Amino acid sequence: MSNKVAIIASNGGLFDAYKVFNIATAAAATEKEVAIFFTFEGLNLIHKQGMQQLPMPEGREHFAEGFAKANVPSIPELVEMAQDMGVKFIGCQMTMDVMGLTKEDFIDGIEVGGAVTFLEFAKDAAPTLTF
Repeated sequence: MSNKVAIIASNGGLFDAYKVFNIATAAAATEKEVAIFFTFEGLNLIHKQGMQQLPMPEGREHFAEGFAKANVPSIPELVEMAQDMGVKFIGCQMTMDVMGLTKEDFIDGIEVGGAVTFLEFAKDAAPTLTF
């Protein structure tokens, strides 16, 4: 069995962020090597400003109270936890170019690469997940 977990983050909402970082940190906690490829709207999850204001799905506003009551960490806190645990963040170069973004628009510690960069990591990963 592979010791790698590969995650593609292509959506940029609050629930998407919780899914991505929950799985990533859980895998890292079990000593898996984890990489997340952020593409299209998924880049919001590591964008310096975007990650501070991820949209709650419409009609789901009541979850905010549940997150608070359950002491669920914020997305910036989960991002920091993931990085501290060694999770590799890869920002999609093509998407960044299309959107006019640079590495400086994102949190520190990310790698910028294309699909080939991610596929090189993911080729022997199990599982590979997409959110």
